[in-house]
Amino acid sequence: MHAEDRHQAILRRLRERGSLRVTDFAEELKVSAVTVRRDVEALAERGLVARVHGGALLPDSASDPAAPVVRPAGPSLVFGLVVPTADYYYPEVIKGAREAAAARGIRLVLGISQYRPEEERAQVRQLLAHGIDGLLIAPCGPVGDQDWLTALGVPFTLVERRSGDDVPGAERVVTDHAYGARLAVRHLAESGRTRIGLLLRADSPHGALVQEGYLGGLASLGLPAPESLRFTITAPETDPVRRDAQLDAFTGAVGGGLLDAVLVHNDHDAIVLLPRLRARGLSVPGDLAIVAYDDEVAALADIPLTAVAPPKRAVGVAAVDMLAQRIAEPTRARHHLSILPALTLRASST
Repeated sequence: MHAEDRHQAILRRLRERGSLRVTDFAEELKVSAVTVRRDVEALAERGLVARVHGGALLPDSASDPAAPVVRPAGPSLVFGLVVPTADYYYPEVIKGAREAAAARGIRLVLGISQYRPEEERAQVRQLLAHGIDGLLIAPCGPVGDQDWLTALGVPFTLVERRSGDDVPGAERVVTDHAYGARLAVRHLAESGRTRIGLLLRADSPHGALVQEGYLGGLASLGLPAPESLRFTITAPETDPVRRDAQLDAFTGAVGGGLLDAVLVHNDHDAIVLLPRLRARGLSVPGDLAIVAYDDEVAALADIPLTAVAPPKRAVGVAAVDMLAQRIAEPTRARHHLSILPALTLRASST
């Protein structure tokens, strides 16, 4: 494939989805990641794409010119959007926010915190210096450490994060992750599974809610929920030896007949489990039914994984709408909006 053909393919993908990840797209095109990275750089130099860590986004200036844009009669607003990453979970959130902002004639400026609190605050300071009218933010710090946002002097909306209800001015748009976990548990139980486990990443900002929904789902069905069915990956990816040991402990429990189904948060860990289970002579879904949580890459596993799909794009749309309404009507009642995820059925859980 010639360079220009690749460039057109990249632009088509960005118009369709709003973002792409270099490594995934390189595999799809059957070329090296270095080649796609150079293509993205070339397009960025022409102002056709915006580079982010590990991928690319479609800037507002490269949006489909045929798409209708409704602009307000007064001066345009500028919203900042700060998220931890643009290459997992958040691309669809960003896309939804971008579309909602364009429909309202709002300029959206993106910042990436890379899960570093100091970088997050630096990004917010930079946005404030550029004169934003409001802030959309998915904080990367502890849930209880969000009071600093109230001192910014602009309205803000939390995206996929919950704060204490006593944080002045805090509004939020989130996925109901507990509901999503209950969906998964009910599906597994209806498939005839009775020993349903949970595998979580300790560093997941949504892990506590997923566990809450998992336990609630089991309780509502009268199924046991012993701690022996719950597994947590505490080792970071930078500690592969300890991480492998924790994953091996889980597959050992499956081999010992401790559980016959599992909800895995997130997709990456669910996919990593498949070859480990096969190495022990265990089959999916025969010996273990799996539901992944996030539905980012679950469909790409060699056994396509049933997954809970958070409504990421809808969250981005609703967050922009909530912030715009707050600015238009400063005294209106504070809102906390939860949007329900869906279950995407595939081969791994039946």
